[in-house]
Amino acid sequence: MTVVETRQGTSPVILGFPHTGTDVPSAIWDRLNDNGRLLADTDWHIHRLYDGLLTDATTVRATFHRYVIDANRDPQGVSLYPGQNTTGLIPETDFDGKTIWQQGAAPTEPDTTGRLREFHAPYHAALAAEIERVKSIHGIAVLYDCHSIRSHIPFLFEGTLPDFNIGTDTGRTCAPDIEEAALAATAAAPGYTSILNGRFKGGWTTRHYGKPETGVHAIQMELAQSTHLETETQPFAYDRAKAERLRIHLKDILTRIERIALGLASQKNNNR
Repeated sequence: MTVVETRQGTSPVILGFPHTGTDVPSAIWDRLNDNGRLLADTDWHIHRLYDGLLTDATTVRATFHRYVIDANRDPQGVSLYPGQNTTGLIPETDFDGKTIWQQGAAPTEPDTTGRLREFHAPYHAALAAEIERVKSIHGIAVLYDCHSIRSHIPFLFEGTLPDFNIGTDTGRTCAPDIEEAALAATAAAPGYTSILNGRFKGGWTTRHYGKPETGVHAIQMELAQSTHLETETQPFAYDRAKAERLRIHLKDILTRIERIALGLASQKNNNR
């Protein structure tokens, strides 16, 4: 089983895909219950949605499902949102709070240790390597972490989620110009709603790698799945018309971020 797929580019922008994978080893699959086997909490079709939008962007994609282990969670198991409902390093429930494991088959501490080694660590080793490679080219790197989620999940949040959810851990993970570029692009997208650092402020990946003072910037984009799926229920089919409309704006976001990144890189190199 290939744990991570990487495509190298020369842009300062790296696209991360921690939650689009649907591979589940048979030994783990056999422990999931019928609800878990729906794999409902996948970031459906996100790698397809972004494909080709930024020609020279590097991409790093986990192929394993988040029920195996969540590549966007702290390996120490620390909660991203203390006091709020969320799912952990190896989820015990789905996003609706319903169990995903057969009785007596929930993951154990040895399971966590093994899956950290076999899945979580290789994904982040690949991601870290690409960040360093891109940074060696430009002097900076921008990680754009790509996500999606259903627009109505009462267990996780009230009401309807905005279409574009930008997360920068309240400005800590990237330069202000990068945050502002993403926000301006989403605000200019007619017919869509957007928010900065709302319910989703950036996951562990964004917070872990986003250290602007070192030249590594990170920003998370959580899309409401209503923007690109036919329905937010099984079979979670890709809606080509919706997606093509959305891709115009995603390309604008990425293009603006790349332009800012190249400008920051130029300033950094000129100050050497």
